[in-house]
Amino acid sequence: MTLTDDQLERYARHIVLKEIGGAGQARLLSADVAVIGAGGIGSPAILYLAAAGVGTIRVIDDDAVALSNLQRQVLFGTADIGASKAEAAMAAVARLNPDVKLIPINTRIDAENAGLMLREADVVLDGCDSFATRLAVADAAQALRIPLVSAAVGPFEGQLATYRGWERDKPCYRCLVGTPEDAAERNCAETGVIGALTGVMGSLAALEVIRALVPFGEDSAGKLLLCDLLSMRFRTLTVPKDPACPACAVELCAN
Repeated sequence: MTLTDDQLERYARHIVLKEIGGAGQARLLSADVAVIGAGGIGSPAILYLAAAGVGTIRVIDDDAVALSNLQRQVLFGTADIGASKAEAAMAAVARLNPDVKLIPINTRIDAENAGLMLREADVVLDGCDSFATRLAVADAAQALRIPLVSAAVGPFEGQLATYRGWERDKPCYRCLVGTPEDAAERNCAETGVIGALTGVMGSLAALEVIRALVPFGEDSAGKLLLCDLLSMRFRTLTVPKDPACPACAVELCAN
């Protein structure tokens, strides 16, 4: 891909980085990323992915914008209340960067349709607030061998990890969480969340998607970043591969 003069100027701060350069920027422009949820995490992630020039962004969200979302979901404004989040995201990205094609998918992703919805993606970013959805997305990404960037937040804490469980030395999402399908669902409507935290975690998630598309620095797959805003402390843990994992261990044994 040959970059236009406008693209050379728009992405100049990327291109000057030796870790990205023109070739890396061209790779971003040709990339396809699926974002699960245009909420607190998805909103800033979508903005930064679009600003970075990720060519195709598929936003999967069946929800509509509510007034209570605007405390943290910076992709939307007051005029968007009542609109489809995926459609409003498309309009916001169109204003931000004409290089980017955002495909709105106004459907809830689940175990039945996840494989079909994610099959074209180069990377999946999951920032949804449903544990059942996270499991469905993680299982589909694992089966399709698509890197999964997973981010989550609590009232004042966040976590972030990248999973490539089909690799012999890397864990999948289920290596971390197991098979707790009966886990109690909690969301920010019940527990609350400090709005700026979602911006931090969404931005970090976008960074990890870019790292997955144009590798730079240390590989973050197999590491879990934990953020505690009450103590302003960040720490990174190593997530081991579970030899009894019902997802990735079975696949490795079959190969």
